[in-house]
Amino acid sequence: MKDYIKLIRVKHWLKNGLVFLPLFFSLNLFNWNMVLTCLIAFICFSLSASVVYVINDINDVDKDRKHPVKKNRPLASGAISIKMAYVTIAVLVALIAISSSYLFYLNHNGMVFGIPLIYIFVNILYSLGLKNVPIIDVVILVSGFVMRVMYGGVVIDVAVSKFLYLMVIFGAFFLGFGKRRNEIIKNGKKSRSVLALYNKEFLDKNMYVSLVLSVVSYSLWCVDVSTVNRVGNDYLFWTIPIIMVVFQLYSLDIEGDSHGDPIEVILSNKILIAVILIYMLTLFIILYII
Repeated sequence: MKDYIKLIRVKHWLKNGLVFLPLFFSLNLFNWNMVLTCLIAFICFSLSASVVYVINDINDVDKDRKHPVKKNRPLASGAISIKMAYVTIAVLVALIAISSSYLFYLNHNGMVFGIPLIYIFVNILYSLGLKNVPIIDVVILVSGFVMRVMYGGVVIDVAVSKFLYLMVIFGAFFLGFGKRRNEIIKNGKKSRSVLALYNKEFLDKNMYVSLVLSVVSYSLWCVDVSTVNRVGNDYLFWTIPIIMVVFQLYSLDIEGDSHGDPIEVILSNKILIAVILIYMLTLFIILYII
């Protein structure tokens, strides 16, 4: 069972927490019907992401066997056979269909089917060749983050601020370029075909341009009149320095000895986790208590 948990990358389901973003920022955190809906949506999108992970591992199994870290993945190591990987995909797809059907029953919006399907389709294209096209490979990674937020809004019928979308987009570019940068540093350009078409200087510049734009977008959301009116106070701007510290701690990690994987970076840094929790607590107090 442990190998199957590794195969579907349960640890990486943390990224799908973005599904809860519209719920939290729309001040509906204590609307238990919406919370349950978002929880089902989280599970559905997590299963969709797992389908993509398994497909990628099947396609990359030969390359992964030569990789210093990825050789330990269940398919590359031989702990799970390719045949059982396809069985796993079939089970995941069945569970996605069931959860999506229930979400459609709740809100009758066809996008509860559409967004996971688009996510899986785009990432299959990524796996089949677009991962070898520079910039496009990162754009696809970014689109996954955007679709997570969009899905969270669709399932509870809540509009998401354009500034928040921009924050997620630019933040995801920062994460994506940072991951590519560290893959080059740690494993060399031969570890992934597209890395031969990148260079560290390009990735450094665009990584930090994306970081600046993400913070600016978040700042604009905090001081936007519609945000202030909805929240009922103008204290959100105090969270901007905390976001800066989060990004600074993250940057310090990927400038060090990290492989650049966002989940690994966050989970391996207790101070970063603590600051993220402080940020979330501060947001909660401003949005729901003050």
